[in-house]
Order: sequence, then C-alpha cells, then structure tokens
Amino acid sequence: MSALIDQHAARLDRDGWCVLADVVEPHVLQGIEQDLDGCFVETPLCRGSFYGGRTRRFGALLTRSPLVEHLAMHPQLLELVERMLLPWCDRIALNLTQAIEIHPGALPQLPHRDQDMWQGPKGSLEYLVNVMWPITPFTVENGGTRLWTGSHIDPEVAALPEADAVVPLVSPGDALVFLGSTLHGGGGNVSTTPRRGIVISYCLGWLKPFELQWLVYPPPVARYFSPELAALVGYAQHRPNLGNVEGQCPSILLQDRVPEHLPAIDALRPDQAEAAAMFVRSQRDELG
Repeated sequence: MSALIDQHAARLDRDGWCVLADVVEPHVLQGIEQDLDGCFVETPLCRGSFYGGRTRRFGALLTRSPLVEHLAMHPQLLELVERMLLPWCDRIALNLTQAIEIHPGALPQLPHRDQDMWQGPKGSLEYLVNVMWPITPFTVENGGTRLWTGSHIDPEVAALPEADAVVPLVSPGDALVFLGSTLHGGGGNVSTTPRRGIVISYCLGWLKPFELQWLVYPPPVARYFSPELAALVGYAQHRPNLGNVEGQCPSILLQDRVPEHLPAIDALRPDQAEAAAMFVRSQRDELG
C-alpha cells in the first residue's frame, strides 16, 4: 500500500492532481445519494457568480449520511493527504464536506485555487488537499471538474488558457484528488441531467477551516463520532497548545460530564517539551 501511495503522491507533486480508481464500492455512493436525495431536492440554487446560479451546494454531510464517514476516513486517502500536508503541520483537520449538484445549463466555474481563502504565503507549502467523489460519472459534457495540470508549480499565475484544462473521466467509486494550489473549477453542464458529486477537503490542522466544524458538529453531535473522526473535525489540539479548552484537549467536551474547573495541561511537541523541561531544570540548578 505504501508503494501505491508513493506513486499517487509523486503524481500530485508532478501534476497537482491524480485519480485513485475503484477505492470504494459503487454501492456506497449509491447509498449516500439515497440519503442525500432529499437535500439535493430541497436545497435552493446557489446565488453569486462564483458558486453559480445553476448549482446546488450543501455541507454537514457527516450528519446527513452515516456512509460519508467511509469516505472521510478512508485509510488510503488519509495516508495520501497526510503525506502531502504533514510536513507543515502536526495533524490534519477536516476542512469541509460538501455535496455539489451542477444542473443542465450551468456555465463553467471561475478557475481558482482553494488555498487562496487563506492569506498566507503561497508556493512554499500546501494548505489543503481536496478529494472529489463522483456520485454520477463526471464527463466533459455534464460539468466534470476542470483541472490545469502543473498549475500548482506557480500559484502566482492567476489564469491559464481554457484550452489547457483537462477533465478527468471518473465514476462512482473513484477518487479525484487535487491540491489546494491547483487551478480548477467546475465544468459547464451541456447535458440533459445534473452532475452530482461530493468534495471532502482536508487542511493543515492549525488553519481555520472553510466549514466551521465545531458549529456544524457541536459536542452533542460529535460525541457519537468515533474518536478518530471527532479528532479530524477538530476535537483535538494541534501542538503546541492550539485549539484548547481551558488548557485541555477539546475532546473533553465530548464527555458526559465536564468539570467546571480544569487544570491546564501542556500539549507540546517533543522538542518543545524537552526545551521547557531543560529550562526548568536550569532554573532549579541556579537556585541550588
């Protein structure tokens, strides 16, 4: 498995995107579509030039379909995401889960890089990785995701020729993975049927996520998640001491009873813990 992840990571480094074929059974996506069908029907069309007036979008998918956890926690995809992001963080976090339905008549979306939602330096680190899961097959005609191969190499380039875009043909069960630094956009739908898909995005654990996970999945909801999923949505500290509650890991909020008064507890990287301990020892030595 690690050799396969090496290959996909190399493609992401080279091209900015890759496809993992047949990583889940198509019936999983069929079950998710059944769970989400009412939301697709009831959610109003988007407003604004970026989201598109012929597109529907909604989030909070982990509470709308229990099957979405199979996608969000897919071990092969998590390993690939961590391979791309852990050089710049202590742990990854869930950035968003979003269902997207592009209707006939939709125009192509503005090409963009998702990393631009954060105003930090670009080109020296990766901020996020997107995983697109088709519910219906993605084609050029029905609005499949457009990608500009190699566009992640120079993120300062705002636009590239439309003729250079590629639309990977992916089907339910496949995973289309692309970096937050890769120029992309939804395609125009010139077919007669809607195109449905799910994007699950992971970001550096110290960033504020696109979808505010702690409000989308408050403690009364997240306490029913597995510990691993709860940590991914934000109920875990990012060392050193970032995202704490009264100086403790926010997972304490998932307990049946939370003490009113808590002691603050260090959550440091090993090097920081060692440095702090050495400083304390030196102070004690000076005091004799």
